[in-house]
Amino acid sequence: MSNIPVIAIDGPSASGKGTIAQFVAKKLGFHYLDSGALYRLVALQAIHSGADFTDETMLAEIASNLDAFFEAGRIFLKDKDVSDAIREEQCGIRASELAAYPSVRTALIARQRAFRQSPGLVTDGRDMGSVIFPGAILKIFLTASAEVRAKRRYNQLMEKGISANMATLLQDIQARDARDSKRSVAPLQHNMDAKILDTTDLNIAEVTNAVLQWYAEIGGVRS
Repeated sequence: MSNIPVIAIDGPSASGKGTIAQFVAKKLGFHYLDSGALYRLVALQAIHSGADFTDETMLAEIASNLDAFFEAGRIFLKDKDVSDAIREEQCGIRASELAAYPSVRTALIARQRAFRQSPGLVTDGRDMGSVIFPGAILKIFLTASAEVRAKRRYNQLMEKGISANMATLLQDIQARDARDSKRSVAPLQHNMDAKILDTTDLNIAEVTNAVLQWYAEIGGVRS
C-alpha cells in the first residue's frame, strides 16, 4: 500500500478543495475520497437518530457502525441516496461539531485509509496530509478569503435550489474556521511540508493545473 501515491488536499470550508481534488483525480485516473462526506454522513445519521451532539460516546458509536457507501459519484446511507442531504448547511455545521471529538475521528481513520488503492488516490479534507496520509507524495493546503468562500458556498446552494443567505453563510464559515483550527485533535492547519495555494483570485482550471504541475515536478506520471 505504501507504494500507492496519495495527493492530500486540505483546507478550510469552501476553499474549493473538493472540486479540485475531483478534477485532479479524473485527470490522473486516480480514486477520490471526500473525507468530509464521511463526517457529514455521521452527522446526518445522528440527526436522524435524534442523537445528543454533546454525547461523544454515542456519536463515536454511530461513526463506528456507519452503514454508508459511495457508488457512481453518489453517496448512500442505508441504501438511501443522501448526496444532496449531506450538503445542506445544517449538516455541515453539525459535522464540524462532531469532528472535534477524538473518538469520532479515530472511528473513521481505517475507513478513510481503505480508499488508498491502485493506481493512486486524491483526497481532500482537514487532516489528510497531517493525520490520515502523513506519507502522501504531495500535500497541498488550499485557502481563500472567507468572503470568497461564502460566495462560492452561496452559488453552490443556489444551483441546487437551496435557499441561502450570504451574511449567515459568512458567519457560519468564520465560526467553522475557528472551531476547526482550535480543536484539540487534528486541528485545521497547514503542514510545513505542504504547498500553500490561495485560490481567492484563481479559477478551477488554474488551480487544477497548479496541482498537476506540482505532481509532475516530483516525478508523478499520469495514468
